Amino acid sequence: MMKMIRFAIWTAGLLLMLPAVASTPRGQEHDRREALRDHAETHRKGFQQTDVPQFVFPVSGNRFSFSVGGFINLRGAYDMGGMVDNIDFVTYDIPVPGSYATRQKLTMDASTSRLFVKAIANTRSLGRVVVYIDGDFRGGAVNSYTPRLRSAYVSFLGLTLGRDVTTFCDLAAAPTTIDFQGPNAYNFNFATLIRYERSFADDRLSFGVAAEMPAVSGTYGEEFEPIPQRVPDIPAYIQYAWGPERSSHLRASVVLRDMYLHNLRTAENTSLLGWGVQLSGTIRCCRAFRMFMNGVYGKGITPYIQDLTGAGLDFTPDPRNAAYIQTMPMWGWQAAGQFSLTRRLTLSGGYSTVRIQRSHGFYADDEYKRGQYIFGNLFYALTPRCTLAAEYLYGSRRNMSDAENHANRVNVMLQYTF
Repeated sequence: MMKMIRFAIWTAGLLLMLPAVASTPRGQEHDRREALRDHAETHRKGFQQTDVPQFVFPVSGNRFSFSVGGFINLRGAYDMGGMVDNIDFVTYDIPVPGSYATRQKLTMDASTSRLFVKAIANTRSLGRVVVYIDGDFRGGAVNSYTPRLRSAYVSFLGLTLGRDVTTFCDLAAAPTTIDFQGPNAYNFNFATLIRYERSFADDRLSFGVAAEMPAVSGTYGEEFEPIPQRVPDIPAYIQYAWGPERSSHLRASVVLRDMYLHNLRTAENTSLLGWGVQLSGTIRCCRAFRMFMNGVYGKGITPYIQDLTGAGLDFTPDPRNAAYIQTMPMWGWQAAGQFSLTRRLTLSGGYSTVRIQRSHGFYADDEYKRGQYIFGNLFYALTPRCTLAAEYLYGSRRNMSDAENHANRVNVMLQYTF
């Protein structure tokens, strides 16, 4: 945290030392309006995104501006009648079978609090250049509050270079939840990437393609072992948007993976093809109601499904012959709705499920087979910057042996944005 604060202070000090042409109060106000417009137009909405910042500082002529923002987030949770062995509600982590020690649990957490710094330069050769960096306090063990880098990228001329949310993720396709993980079939993950995006037809059509650093998580068995990866993941999407401010859209996405591993029996390196397809979007049905959805299917794509990230299920040894390896087919979908009951009060609810398909049987009895996630919540804006919320979560996990367990959680949240 101190490193991030020092970075923000250093950036502010540097800006204050920049030479600037003296301007009138009217000119200063014009610069501020233009800077606010720049930061609003480059603001991203959607799952786990920050609000438009309060503090925006331009230099004369708005050649350069920067903002500092974030929020303090305090969450309390109580698990009952079965618990999740995680600070977040990850259905993969429901203990199967349960025991006397996995029935109730109390949690209080502020590690999802956020700090970000954003800078915008208006240049002749590259147009509007955006530099963004943000972090939270999820970098170490539970309750350690170790600072963690989330995003750090520069964006210009449709290019994004650095670390950002994966291109396979549709940020607007998931509902707002107190639960930091969100629906188990969603795919919110970060990647180091090079991405290009372009919009057409008055922003109705857009597409994007990227090369992203792969994160392979497989079960190698006794015949194989991991080696460094050689080929980036290639996600791409095309999107159609409509309505006022393009508030509704549908997006089709694909991802291709080439996962390398070493065969100990043949002493040769080999690779496995992973691939995935997704349909996602959000639809504003009327002024008071909005729908969210995504459906994903593929083989060997655990980094792109919330419940399966790091689960070792990109591939497993073939149950018929452990000397061979196979990618695992998997799918998931989620759907949710959000009602704006008043200008300050919203009610949301939804269902999400993830499934690993059997391929020539299954490798282990305790291997994950299916997870379900159900939520309902209320968010109340006490002030434009202060939000109170309450949420109920139900989840279940079933293994390949059909052994199953479930969990229940009640969440409450207080968040102040600055």
